[in-house]
Amino acid sequence: MAEDRQTRWHALRDEAAGCRRCPLWANATRTVFGEGPTTARLMLVGEQPGDREDLAGRPFVGPAGHILDRALAEAGIDRARVYLTNAVKHFKFRRRGKRRLHARPDGGEIAACRWWIDQERELLRPEMTVALGATAAWALFGKVVTIAGTRGRAHRLADGGAVRVTIHPSFLLRITDKARAAEEYRRFVADLAAAAAD
Repeated sequence: MAEDRQTRWHALRDEAAGCRRCPLWANATRTVFGEGPTTARLMLVGEQPGDREDLAGRPFVGPAGHILDRALAEAGIDRARVYLTNAVKHFKFRRRGKRRLHARPDGGEIAACRWWIDQERELLRPEMTVALGATAAWALFGKVVTIAGTRGRAHRLADGGAVRVTIHPSFLLRITDKARAAEEYRRFVADLAAAAAD
């Protein structure tokens, strides 16, 4: 069963490598598909790959990924036992000189990529999915929801799966007030711990 699931996951990843469902593929280096055990009980869904993820071909390896790693460890969660993916599989950016700066995916891009998230969730059937940020929540719920309105409790998706909503770790990078950043980080760790405990 686990071998069959792994085989199907490889086929899905290979199919995603040629994805042309929206125009984002044209400027990205590659499709950044999810990674982790196909038997994971916990799935974390971020927004989209960043510059480092696009270059490496792996999710959550940049600055936000380092924060996520630390938060997972503090929540008592082994990253190697979690499935990590993104709502959108290609890096959307705008150029500023030689730099590629993150640009938020729009509704059409999120909707086009939702098929992949649905396929990943159907294959893995995680006990809990965590939406990291509003874009991930939009992809999972199929509509715009707010973090403030959904955070702090488990919800049921249309397919019956459980989901929790929290911030994206990149949000913590943008907070300049140290006390507020520390409090938001503490809440983020608590959200991850609650998701693992559900």
